[in-house]
Amino acid sequence: MSSSLKGKVAVVTGGGKGIGAAIVRMLQDAGARVAVFDVSGTDGPAVDVTSEPVVQEALARVAAESGGVDILINNAGRAARTPAAQLTMDQWKAVLDVNLTAMFICSKNVHPYMKKRGSGCIVNLASIMGLSGGLFPNASYQASKGGVVNLTRALALEWAADDIRVNAVAPTFVRTDLTAPIFSDPDRLKTVMAHTPLGRLPEPEEIAAAVLYLCSPAARCVTGITLPVDSGYLAR
Repeated sequence: MSSSLKGKVAVVTGGGKGIGAAIVRMLQDAGARVAVFDVSGTDGPAVDVTSEPVVQEALARVAAESGGVDILINNAGRAARTPAAQLTMDQWKAVLDVNLTAMFICSKNVHPYMKKRGSGCIVNLASIMGLSGGLFPNASYQASKGGVVNLTRALALEWAADDIRVNAVAPTFVRTDLTAPIFSDPDRLKTVMAHTPLGRLPEPEEIAAAVLYLCSPAARCVTGITLPVDSGYLAR
């Protein structure tokens, strides 16, 4: 079945760099018109996805310019790699706000536009850390990504009657700014590779390819799943 997204309108949060930027490029190559919601404002007006009024205004602008919204990719994220006993409440809240609350804000507010269109697709960026205990101290990130997995299931069930599919992709470690502390530390990277049966880690484009599949007509009967792209990490 086709992976073409010709004529579709997509929103990608955190699309200014890393995995988000790879997703933007792949959706565009598939024919979609893509709006980037990024706090940096690199590819358009700055959008703070943790603010519901800001998200509402940004979605309204996209819908007015493009006639609606068909696809939402909730990609924005952050981490605080600190031992749990030393994690401040401000650090905890900052991670949960971006990784989970913002995802709910964007999904909740895009729902009316998709319902009006008669269908829609939401893909959330989860993580292998939402499906495992992890390798390094990262409690707020792991908690938030676990929440993403179950939020995905909950919204998939609630919005199936509106023909809105909700899925997630769970990457392993991918070389981006977010994972720079891992990739720049030989000992940490050695630990990661020891838990990577395939012996290679995915590139941002490989995560984007999984997102494209879930957005495409080929996945029209797929909803409520979390698809790992993890080089075998979760198979252990």
